[in-house]
Amino acid sequence: MIDIQNQKDFRNIDIKKVGVKNIKYPIIVLDRARGTQPVNATINMYVNLPHHFKGTHMSRFVEVLNDFKGQISIKTFQTILEKTRQKLHAQSAHMEIEFPYFLEKMAPVSHAKSFMEYRCFFAGENNADRTDFLVGVIVPVTTVCPCSREISKFGAHNQRSLVTVKVRFKKFFWIEDIIKMVEESASGEVYSLLKRVDEKFVTEKAYENPKFVEDVVRSVAVKLNADNNFIWYSVEAENFESIHNHSAYAYVEKG
Repeated sequence: MIDIQNQKDFRNIDIKKVGVKNIKYPIIVLDRARGTQPVNATINMYVNLPHHFKGTHMSRFVEVLNDFKGQISIKTFQTILEKTRQKLHAQSAHMEIEFPYFLEKMAPVSHAKSFMEYRCFFAGENNADRTDFLVGVIVPVTTVCPCSREISKFGAHNQRSLVTVKVRFKKFFWIEDIIKMVEESASGEVYSLLKRVDEKFVTEKAYENPKFVEDVVRSVAVKLNADNNFIWYSVEAENFESIHNHSAYAYVEKG
């Protein structure tokens, strides 16, 4: 059969990334409490395409994934990229894996248990000159505005916030530790299940611990700076404001 992808292209334009997006694929990730956790991931895979090739072979990306069925992890990430690069005869390969990660959380007073979802992702690159890999996690938290609390006779406005942490590192670490850093840096934590006694507790705790969006990212950065395992990081926080028609945002980066 004629291989259209391998035919020559005469427009003389290199393509930096070409591939497949939104592959739904089951993977297994490490879980400190339970050993492992099966999750349904969304995977993006790309390679570069030199200017003289018309197209890439899309089916080969999924073939590589199938070769590592049940073994897709931090440890095999670069091996998968290297095989992708070789199979598609490319100079560079890229992969992004996003997945939900569930932790069992206990309500602070009633001790009611429920599963809390956090969005996590791996992203990396492999080429002849360098490899790159980072881990990210998105943590929902609560923040109470210090200014609102200071100027108001009653109460203070609060909001749910999303804090995104991305890290490059030297040795293995647990996602749970990053989640803990973030939750300790906010006004309060978010739970899936709260009874009335718990709602009273978390509301009053947050009120006593007001934080600007700037406070949150700086507090997380201080914790990451204290651990020399993290050679690079970025921390961004977005507050979905309860009394404004916009979000408050802050970003810090090391490296």
